[in-house]
Amino acid sequence: MEKIGFIGLGIMGRPMSRHLIRAGFSVTGYEVAPENARKAAEGGVSMVSGVAELAARSTLIINMLPTPAISLSTALGSGGIAENAAPGTLVVEMSSLSAMTVREIHQGLAAKGIRMLDAPVSGGEAKATDATLAIMAGGGQEDYDRALPVLKAMSASVIRVGEIGSGSIAKLANQIIVGVNIAAMAEAFTLSAKAGVDPGLVFEAIRGGLAGSTVLESKGPMVLERDYTPGARMEIHIKDLSNVLETAHTLSAPVPLAALVMEMMQSLKANGMGQIDHGGLIRFYELLAGIEVKRQ
Repeated sequence: MEKIGFIGLGIMGRPMSRHLIRAGFSVTGYEVAPENARKAAEGGVSMVSGVAELAARSTLIINMLPTPAISLSTALGSGGIAENAAPGTLVVEMSSLSAMTVREIHQGLAAKGIRMLDAPVSGGEAKATDATLAIMAGGGQEDYDRALPVLKAMSASVIRVGEIGSGSIAKLANQIIVGVNIAAMAEAFTLSAKAGVDPGLVFEAIRGGLAGSTVLESKGPMVLERDYTPGARMEIHIKDLSNVLETAHTLSAPVPLAALVMEMMQSLKANGMGQIDHGGLIRFYELLAGIEVKRQ
């Protein structure tokens, strides 16, 4: 059985690591935030003091990290995975990155004989907690088959989309659809409230029709209760949309809706709301319309 190293044990990584332990895997962890490290240790993860020690002890390493810069330095920087993992180790990069960054990491690891999959996730904290994440993987079939028992322990759906970097492209597509859906929901609820119609009843009326969606079911009740406790922080979605725009511009693929949602979220971040859930995008519409949207 694989000896798993898990780097990044925050909102998403911590519940994911617990499912691996319940599935019978031995999990070694590294996390820079002391409180996250303490909680991970309480959940059964054997914590170490650095990436170098974790890499030396692991046959399969999962990265669940917040920014491309951190992913790059963890994989290829001084004291990182490339310097310390044994040839044949499989790195499963589950962070949300651009395809270009994924390929850069892949090339650096391959030079050391280290294998890699990119396998970002969708579902947020709730689905990480109940092991129903959707995982979209990119990489060689042999590496995918090797990682599959590990990925299945954390998810309800695992799909190999293609070769390395294709998992990242699928995640970017996912984030476009999620962001545009949240914006559409926010726009519709704001219109309803401005017209004097209870947006809570509008939600109930439309959820079973063509407008119904996982986004509506997940984010609608939060918005109507004005609960912006982060399951997926606005600033993380901004990071994902930055990756969307970078990739789209490189490919000359127009993404006008993604760009518009990006500017909406950036405006909220500039007003101190980068840490709220991305469902809080409705605050953009509330400020424009001069109304508070909530269940009546």
